[in-house]
Amino acid sequence: MATKKYTVTLPEELAEEIRAKVGPGEFSAYVTQAIQRQREQDRLGELVAWMVEENGPLTDEERAAADAEFRENERWHREREAREIRERAEAALPEAPTPAERQAEAA
Repeated sequence: MATKKYTVTLPEELAEEIRAKVGPGEFSAYVTQAIQRQREQDRLGELVAWMVEENGPLTDEERAAADAEFRENERWHREREAREIRERAEAALPEAPTPAERQAEAA
């Protein structure tokens, strides 16, 4: 996808928090992902509005099923984010020597 540079104004505290989290050179990618997510949410809202217009509001049973699926989706995303953080932390650690390497060092 082609890219183009834009100027946006963000709250300083928020921008610095994100910059510290993602590291140098990844701020634009993070902002892009956030905008893409918001666009997806906007489109989903439009779809829901259309579906309600076409089919009427959800029943209590349908709403409960949707809520359960939403909670499961949120859980999956939290676990994924935790896994990615753990993997980045592990990648930053030096590799531990194997038992044979430790034995060779001791000799």
